[in-house]
Amino acid sequence: MKKDRLFIMFQWALVVLVTVFAFGPLPAKAAGATITNDVFWKDTAGNPIYSQGGNILKVGNTYYWYGVKYNGAVTYYNNPSAKNSDTSFAAVTCYSSTDLVNWTFRGNVIAAGAERTTWDPDWLGRLGVVYNTNTQKYVLITQYAGPEGNGVAFATSSTPTGTFAFHHVQTSITNVVNNLPGDQSTFVDDNGKAYLVFSNANGRSRTYVSELRASDYLNIEPATQVFQSTSGGREGNAMFKYNGRYYIASSDLHGWNASHAYVISSTSITGPYSAESIMANSEKDYSHVSQTGFFVHVQGSTGTTILFAGDRWSDFAGNGLGYNQWMPLSFNGTEPVLNSLSKFNLDAAAGTWSVAAGNNYIMNPSYEADRITLNTLTGWSNWKNTTSDPNSNISPGRTGRYSMTQYSDTAYSASMYQNISGLPNGIYTLKAWVKSGGGQQVAQIFVKNYGGAEKNAAVNTAMNNWTEITIPNIAVTNGSAQVGIYSVANAGNWLRIDDWSLTKN
Repeated sequence: MKKDRLFIMFQWALVVLVTVFAFGPLPAKAAGATITNDVFWKDTAGNPIYSQGGNILKVGNTYYWYGVKYNGAVTYYNNPSAKNSDTSFAAVTCYSSTDLVNWTFRGNVIAAGAERTTWDPDWLGRLGVVYNTNTQKYVLITQYAGPEGNGVAFATSSTPTGTFAFHHVQTSITNVVNNLPGDQSTFVDDNGKAYLVFSNANGRSRTYVSELRASDYLNIEPATQVFQSTSGGREGNAMFKYNGRYYIASSDLHGWNASHAYVISSTSITGPYSAESIMANSEKDYSHVSQTGFFVHVQGSTGTTILFAGDRWSDFAGNGLGYNQWMPLSFNGTEPVLNSLSKFNLDAAAGTWSVAAGNNYIMNPSYEADRITLNTLTGWSNWKNTTSDPNSNISPGRTGRYSMTQYSDTAYSASMYQNISGLPNGIYTLKAWVKSGGGQQVAQIFVKNYGGAEKNAAVNTAMNNWTEITIPNIAVTNGSAQVGIYSVANAGNWLRIDDWSLTKN
């Protein structure tokens, strides 16, 4: 008996050895390596992460994430049922991580000061931190309007975790219309040169690149204009570099709201740049209901990933849950493609990513992408049998500003649906939250065109409170599906729907 056990153990050891030599060692699953969007992020101590309009600086193997904490962000986190207008400055925060997933709070590198002192600004935001090897100083560069003037403020520190000491405000930049920048971000090239990428103030139709003074990074050199928009202003200006090509992305001039991501590119940092285009996929849900914030270059042992770090100004625009929406880019030749994911795995050491279990494959699932009331909503299609359209968005939603509604004061048949492609085959679950006045002849959540018979769930009974509806066991065999809501209703019948999800089991 003992010999039998030893023989079996030998056989298993042999199998393991053969497996390792034939296929290589089995990869270890990184703990906590999943980035989850559409939620408020927390640090390693379990506290909310407050970091908006910032950037990331890598020092050795550690990433330092700087951003602004606004007092309104705290208000919205505690009660995300309504937007607010409190843009007052609380602090510049610093978090550190080695994997870009788990973030440790390192403190406030700048804290709000007493009334009408330097750090009691009317506005502070769109900041970046760069390291100058000549002075061995970390230099923080930010939009600033306050007691020290209006322009770009500089502050310095001997360590990445601060505290940063105020240096001065630069109140004009040579060659710039209106002298001052609008939105801005920092960029450091492979050769160590540092730049400010920005639009002009008041209109923001022009995009500029300026080198920071090499000796200390404490002055913005004369600017080179690299783009002028003929179709409205551009803000949220941010640069990344991939395969030797420079890319500048920006958003519509919509204030705090979500937007397309526009992009221009060049093989030279000062141009000439390509014609402007909309970054592929960003039009489907307005950049995952966010605005261009900054990009993270993740260089690993086996690959390179560029992360689109979108700012979701939920506090000021009511754009749903979460302030930070990070997504990986793919490339079609030299054209970047935004992968609008609610969950993805990131291996920063390898420089690779993959879609994570639990990713929601529905675009604009909470109807927050559109900043005004519309009948046809971003990412969705309509059908109706009436002149007026019963489909629209309506405020408030279950989360954020909007939900979708069907209503008419005359009888109607209507549908709002989304066609989804690129689904890995497998078993899925569809969920949505519904309120309904009831009384419709037909009202149902449905999924079809997935390779099997249509599945649906009735919602034509009275539901005065938000109720989660689930359709399980959807066996996708053709890589696609159509999901939606369909009603045959009498005059005055209504329903609302919000927070869809289609996830692979």
